[in-house]
Amino acid sequence: MNSATDIWNKVLNLLRRDLTEVAITTWFEECSAVDLSDNRLFLHAPSEHVKKVIDERFLGSIKNALGELFSSGDFDVVVLDDEGLKAMREAPEVPDYLGLDKFTFEKFVVGSSNKFAHAMALSVSEGNTGYNPLFIYGDPGLGKTHLLYAIQHAIESKFPHYNVVCIKGENFTNELITAIGKNKTAEFREKYRGTDFFLIDDIQFIAGKGGSEEEYFNTFNTLFELDKQLVLTSDRPPKDLYLLADRLRSRFESGVMADIKPPDEALRIAIINNKAEQLGVILPEDVKNYIAENLGSSVRQLEGAVKMIIAYRDIIDDDLTVDIAKNFLKERFVGGGGDFIPSAELIIEETAKYYMQTPEDMKGLGRMADTVTARHIAMFLMRKLTNLTLKDVGSIFGRDYTTVLVSVRKIDKNIKEDDTTSNIIREITSNINNRTTNK
Repeated sequence: MNSATDIWNKVLNLLRRDLTEVAITTWFEECSAVDLSDNRLFLHAPSEHVKKVIDERFLGSIKNALGELFSSGDFDVVVLDDEGLKAMREAPEVPDYLGLDKFTFEKFVVGSSNKFAHAMALSVSEGNTGYNPLFIYGDPGLGKTHLLYAIQHAIESKFPHYNVVCIKGENFTNELITAIGKNKTAEFREKYRGTDFFLIDDIQFIAGKGGSEEEYFNTFNTLFELDKQLVLTSDRPPKDLYLLADRLRSRFESGVMADIKPPDEALRIAIINNKAEQLGVILPEDVKNYIAENLGSSVRQLEGAVKMIIAYRDIIDDDLTVDIAKNFLKERFVGGGGDFIPSAELIIEETAKYYMQTPEDMKGLGRMADTVTARHIAMFLMRKLTNLTLKDVGSIFGRDYTTVLVSVRKIDKNIKEDDTTSNIIREITSNINNRTTNK
């Protein structure tokens, strides 16, 4: 089982590539993993001083390690001192959804990148079980969970007599462990096999966990044979869930698979407009365009940026201009060296320019030495300067995420072994930062 402790131990092993054993011992030896859920790792630090040092110096490294383990850049890390740990353990249990009224179909912004997934989810919410199972996949922050909760909200509103269960994959595993420990597996199975709609978010978290996979496999079969609706979300398609048992993978692929891609600029503008409208604010066109052009493709990040700059405007009690938005957001949504997160296209362009290649060369299959080196460096910079996952970077170059991981590690190794690579990285990064600063 990949418990929080197991994951933390793997994170420490990855941190040892960049930190000395003295640093590991000094700052992490007495730290423990408390929980890992909803893409958030909770750590307990032995003192307020250790907590402060980790918060200030090591959070980025820990997030990068988590991203490498799960091929996802959407992890958060929370460090708790003794009081924080006590408060967390005494906090009342909250439901799996966080206010279903926030996640409705009406509040989901539809564009070309998510149109099919939205249409399938809407059809299922109207009681159409012809799309079974419905498997929605895409990178973190693009709206998978929103659609899942929108289905739950719609079903419970239209068909109150239906038994709907919605749960996170990680929580499904944790419940199973608790049920086994308390000898309550019969109650556990009754809860899930008696549903009319079984919705599970982040199914990838049960992959490789034998007990959870077995239990979900049997639950899946029971519900499917009874013509009950199953909906799943994942950060990648079934074929890329390498630890998943083949029999589960084939069942996931037997239904409808709907992917959600990153939003294009038009959809990013629509998302920004929608969020501003919810907050009762009309943003200037140049501010909206600036956010859409410079922030990443995560819907969460776009919505967060809108909330933050509106809050900032209220505090300073002044008109919101693009310069104010630029300076404010630049401090919060950053890449390397305190600059705005550069786009993948900009990184490719500047790296190609340095090596006298073209962007097409970089994305192609060419094996000339300079082309390969440039491609590896661009992959490395995307991982270091942006919030793109290994899978994101692989998609840009037409490679799988393992190829990207090998490339990133190769450049990382070269940086440590010779100054030439370090100087090249610094020069290209400086060129990229100059471009983003002068936007």
